[in-house]
Amino acid sequence: MMVVAQATNGREAVDLWRKHRPTVALMDLRMPVLDGVAAIDEIRQEDESAQIVVLTTYDSDNDIYRAIKAGTKGYLLKDARREELLDCIRKVSRGTTCIPNEMMEKLITGFQREPLTEREIEVLQLVAAGKSNKEIGLKLFISESTVKGHLHNLFSKLSVLSRTEAISVATRQGLIQA
Repeated sequence: MMVVAQATNGREAVDLWRKHRPTVALMDLRMPVLDGVAAIDEIRQEDESAQIVVLTTYDSDNDIYRAIKAGTKGYLLKDARREELLDCIRKVSRGTTCIPNEMMEKLITGFQREPLTEREIEVLQLVAAGKSNKEIGLKLFISESTVKGHLHNLFSKLSVLSRTEAISVATRQGLIQA
């Protein structure tokens, strides 16, 4: 195996992929300029056969789902053993997928919980930004009682009891970025 290029952001990763057309590209999820999922999307739109392995520190069910939906063929955490990484690269280069069982279990668990609506995620993002119910209502053009209803629903879906806990769980699950 030979490393042909190394990017510092998602845009550069796409440009370097175009220039070198590697057999397998390793991609992080959270990068400046263009995130990993958007970079994977762009590469796969140009070449559906592009073989990409996500190598990241993020393992929420939402992160895994987004990467797979974009077209990644492998998903590993950065703390994976060297042999595991090399094995994954080899598998993906042969056209098979490489997603560890624990990642698949997280993905399945995520599918089993009721997803937050777009509006609930908007409310949660504003809560994370430190906005009060009144400020959220004004920003979204909804009443304060509607905001409370959305909070009640998302607390239930996330199995949390407070705004702080909701932000923490949603951030861990990749639903919002704090």
